[in-house]
This record gives sequence, structure tokens and C-alpha cells, in this order.
Amino acid sequence: MTELIILAVVAALLLTLTLWKRKSPKQLRAIPAFTRLYSAMGLSVEDGTRLHISLGHGSLLTPRGGSALAALAMLRHLAERTSSSDRPPVASSGDPVLSLLTQDTLKEGYIAAGAEELFVPTTGRLTGMSPFGFAAGTMPVVRDENVSANIMVGSFGPESALIADAAERGNVITIGASDDLTAQSILFAAGQDALIGEELYASGAYLGAGAVHPASLTVQDILRWVIILVLFGGAFAKLAGVI
Repeated sequence: MTELIILAVVAALLLTLTLWKRKSPKQLRAIPAFTRLYSAMGLSVEDGTRLHISLGHGSLLTPRGGSALAALAMLRHLAERTSSSDRPPVASSGDPVLSLLTQDTLKEGYIAAGAEELFVPTTGRLTGMSPFGFAAGTMPVVRDENVSANIMVGSFGPESALIADAAERGNVITIGASDDLTAQSILFAAGQDALIGEELYASGAYLGAGAVHPASLTVQDILRWVIILVLFGGAFAKLAGVI
């Protein structure tokens, strides 16, 4: 019963803030990785190069599915904004279900841009079924397909070092984010810019994916403060001998 009440409160907050954000957009703090991402999008269209978006190998049926959904939201808007390029973006993943959603998301981006006839299903690829098999299949994409920016967003592990190294050898910039601490540390060290922690889930808000995304950030901030107040309240009550 308590869980249902919490979910109802969160849903009500999200709906209210979404309606409010549509009327009064929130000013978001600057994150260097998103600034570089905007620059990479523009350069890929101008130079006739392509973006590579890797969504990792996280299954949507596990707790790691949240990072995959965040990656799909980013992919949708990257596809829309670069679909007019001579070399359309290519996306890789290491999970069969995620691969199908990747192709569908790419197509949605082309439809939104009014360029559905340019969509090629093979730009959404399943490059491997295991973590290192996925990395081995992704490395040639980064190295051999005239990629100018390697964007890694999703669930990765130690194998992310192989993909980042392939990008480094090809002088391809890497922008990365992961829900795994090992991959996060690798991407922070190997990439030009990395999204740290929960910045992974803020991509929709920064790419203009709709009012619901900045509203979700505000809900997260509110819930954080509620948790902080509860913790301090519990500590104070314990010290005062109330509990």
C-alpha cells in the first residue's frame, strides 16, 4: 500500500511539473559533454561523416534497462537531427530486443525529420551477444565507417575500453556514460567528455526531447530533498530519544 501511495505521488508530481514546464521551460546547468555533443552533430552533417551511437548490452528486462531507455531517447533525437547527413548515424547494441528497438527508434527519428525514405535498417546493428563479442563487433564500426564521434550511452562493462581504444586510434572523439562504475571510470579516462552518474538520465532534457524530461529532473530533486529531510529527521529523533 505504501509503495502505491509513493508511486501515485511521484506520478502526480511528474504530470503537474510536465504541464508547468511546457509553459515555463527550466534553465539547465551547462554540462560540457552535451556541448561537445551538439558540436559533433553539426560537424558530422557538415563534413559528411557519421555518428556512432553505442547503446551497450543491457537488457530491458533487468534493472539495467533504465540506462538503455535513456540511450534510446538520446538516439531518437540524434537520428532526427542528423538524418539529412550524407552518412546517416549508425547504432550498435549487444542485446537482441534492444537491437530491434534501436532500428525502430532510428526510423522514428527519420520520420520526424520528414526523411523516412532515407532510413536504412542496417544502421541499427546487433554487433555481439556477449559483452566482449559486442565490443569486438563494434570496434570495426568505429574504425572503418568514417565515424567522427563515438557516443557510448548505456550499460557497459570493462569491454568499453576496447571500443574507446578503437576510437582513440582513429582520432574519433568519444562521449560516454554508463550505469556501471568500471565502465564509467574507463570512459572518464578515455573520452574527451563523460557524463557522470545521473547525468546519463538527463540526456532527454538537454536534447529537447519534451517537457516530461526536465520535469523528471525536478521530481528527482524533490525526492532527494525528501530523503535528506527524512534522514536528518530520523537522526535528530534518535538523538532526542524520541525513537
